[in-house]
Amino acid sequence: MTSGPIIPKLAQLAWPLIIGNLLQTVYNVVDMFWVGRVSPEALAAVALMFPLSWMFVSTAMGITAATIALVSQYMGAKEDRQADAVVAQTVLLTLIVSSTLAAIGWLTRHELLRLIGAEGQVFIEALDYIEIIFLALPFTFLFFAFRASLQGAGDTKTAMWLMIISAGINVILDPFLILGWGPFPAMGTRGAAWATFIARGFATAAGIYILLRGGFGVKLYVSDLTPDVSILKKLIRIGYPATFDGWARSFAAVVMAAFVAPFGTAAIAAYGIGVRLMSISWSVAGAVGQATATGVGQNLGSQTPGRARRLTWVATGGTMGILFTAAAICVIFPELMMGIFTDDPEVIDEGVIFLYIIAPFWAFFGGTMVLQGAFRGAGQTKVAMALSFLSRWIFRVPVALILAFSLTIWIPYTDIVLDDLGFGIGVIGIWIALSVGAFASFLIAAYWFRLGRWTEGVIEESYHESHPEESELPLED
Repeated sequence: MTSGPIIPKLAQLAWPLIIGNLLQTVYNVVDMFWVGRVSPEALAAVALMFPLSWMFVSTAMGITAATIALVSQYMGAKEDRQADAVVAQTVLLTLIVSSTLAAIGWLTRHELLRLIGAEGQVFIEALDYIEIIFLALPFTFLFFAFRASLQGAGDTKTAMWLMIISAGINVILDPFLILGWGPFPAMGTRGAAWATFIARGFATAAGIYILLRGGFGVKLYVSDLTPDVSILKKLIRIGYPATFDGWARSFAAVVMAAFVAPFGTAAIAAYGIGVRLMSISWSVAGAVGQATATGVGQNLGSQTPGRARRLTWVATGGTMGILFTAAAICVIFPELMMGIFTDDPEVIDEGVIFLYIIAPFWAFFGGTMVLQGAFRGAGQTKVAMALSFLSRWIFRVPVALILAFSLTIWIPYTDIVLDDLGFGIGVIGIWIALSVGAFASFLIAAYWFRLGRWTEGVIEESYHESHPEESELPLED
């Protein structure tokens, strides 16, 4: 990524990531398709679980954002063995974090479901689903560690092929385990979760084997799995803002789902389908953002920040053009898009409104994600975190609260009660808030990137931390 024409290089790195991310989305889309054949309650249950599941996935992505930044910059600086050490410590860190989160999630699963508004049969179906998903968390985290390691080295195809096989396993197993085809019992939402568990387990086992074998840019050495405090500190220092970034996005998604819940099963189901359609656009933008992160990291490692800047703007413009086209299709054929997942007329009607309001703003979602990828590749994960916080917690959640509901506020220690502060226009207010957040956050991200304060990189500091004797040499040496 440090020489040659930018567009072919970017496309070569991005297209396997796009396919891999789309296949990651297939896990959820296929689950929704088959679960929708069980009952509206089962469909609503999986819809409610998407934000919670995404919270854990985004945690894994946050941790491994540091891996991409460090590995890509070390590779750009020709320090391959240091990149291998980062890979080993990433595997160790993700295993510890995922196991801890899985245990906490299992112990608090009932409280989590009540917190996001699951009730009655929806609660039962959601519980069946999420219990197995918690067991699959270590697989999810370790696969992200594998993918980030190879991505930092410039290899995106290997992970793509594993995702193709893994998604194929999930697609084949879903109808058998959900609906009880053949000799299998009909397990409903629990069957969807077991299919995901098996598919992710396969991908993880294969990914770890590939890292141990080597030959794909980086290699996992068993001897490097001993905790290295200096590298773990770097991973945590660079990665924690990206993790908080993921949490900010995920918790906001949970809050938005909770906002939707009072408006009934049709609104919940429409929101779940709409978010999954949006997740396809996020998959494209996220993949280009990941490719941009690798390109920016390698170019900063090789001391060519101008090329990193050009690469980012090319990636942003191309992504937005693709998403404008995809959004136009959804706006022209909204009933067809919603009808893929359900034949319930109430859900389709609600989903059509969702697409009319939100789809035109998909490109701004995507543009922001690409710019965030550039910041992460530079190791500026705090900037990416700040952009997510502004998008969700300043421009989205408060706007949804004000537009969708009629608010009554009591000022503590007084007799003053303020009534009817919100507009109370219903669930449409939530859809509008999503669009407002997308547009406003893109404007801020573009301005922030133009300031150019991201061009220093992170490996010079980390190198001198591990070689303090060189930092004491005279400046002229």
